[in-house]
Amino acid sequence: MKKRISGCILSCLLISTVAFCQGNYKKPALEQNGSWSLIMVPDLQNYVKWQRNQPLIDLMMAWIVDNIDTLNIKMVMGVGDLVENDGKITNDYDGDQTSKSQWEYVSRAFGKLDGKVPYIAATGNHDYSIDRQGNRTSQYSQFFVPEKNYLNQKLLVQNTRNGQGQPTLENAAYEIKGLNGKDYLFMTVEDGPRDTVLTWAKNVAALQQYQKHRVILSTHEFLNTKDKRTTGEVNWIWWEPYNVNNMIRKSPRIKLPDANNGQQVWEKAVQPASNIELVLCGHISGEGYRKDKNAAGKTVHQLLFDAQSMGGGHRYGNGGDGWLRILEFFPDGKTVKVKTFSPLFGISPATQSLAWKKDVRNEFTFRFD
Repeated sequence: MKKRISGCILSCLLISTVAFCQGNYKKPALEQNGSWSLIMVPDLQNYVKWQRNQPLIDLMMAWIVDNIDTLNIKMVMGVGDLVENDGKITNDYDGDQTSKSQWEYVSRAFGKLDGKVPYIAATGNHDYSIDRQGNRTSQYSQFFVPEKNYLNQKLLVQNTRNGQGQPTLENAAYEIKGLNGKDYLFMTVEDGPRDTVLTWAKNVAALQQYQKHRVILSTHEFLNTKDKRTTGEVNWIWWEPYNVNNMIRKSPRIKLPDANNGQQVWEKAVQPASNIELVLCGHISGEGYRKDKNAAGKTVHQLLFDAQSMGGGHRYGNGGDGWLRILEFFPDGKTVKVKTFSPLFGISPATQSLAWKKDVRNEFTFRFD
């Protein structure tokens, strides 16, 4: 009899615990009627390079589609490192997918958004191959073209050329008018952008037709987890043609010619502009935030979010636990609520208590001037 009573008590406790966890969980929803949302997609490289991890991106993209109406999503912005390697045909300890397979997969994953919501897929350092002089190429333009998503093509208003002189979406701008009475320009520049690219971005922001717009810039390397902009030379590696004990040889870091770090991006393009008011970036695993005044005296908010080391790290984990950033732009046109959510944890009652990051680095509010 005592055993049966103890068993009943244990069952009740388990049921109560599950109910408590479920009761604390709140599905993603707008905090204010009339808000709109921007979804920030962090570095995807550690999902893409392992076949076992790729379904997590499918889940993340499917969640975005499922919440377009719920969260009034108007734009999705990636911050680069779509793939782990741009020019590898052999497998090694750091992934089981060739570069072509990685590009094919991430293109299909973003394809879930095609025709449903516009998006920016920024480039990161891992999305480029370099030669021994540091000159870069990428397969990006083979898989991300304006025609891929007609909503992107509809909003595309500006672009410039990549390192090979070809017009691509690596450096581009998209316009959406009338979001709670404010016009927006969503812009992206390549990782370690060249001077010509920063000049292009600065000139685009200065065009009279955009003077009353709010510009949101996505770039890969800009801020670190100490809330400082990155400094020092921008470099990358050359893959050597040898596989030694399941490790592809790689060169020492090679400086990329005419490439700019985060501080230089700030000085050459962001700070001189009167209307670039928000910068989103990745590259460095973790979170970061700072704000500074631009030349016009306006506050520029700068956000880092990169989850690639979460969920077990680079080689043995799941790629990043499915974390996404939700930026809710309130109807007042000034206030933005930042929230960090994982569709992976949120999909099951057993893990929903883990689905939100609630610390001050991951949930906070900022205001435009």
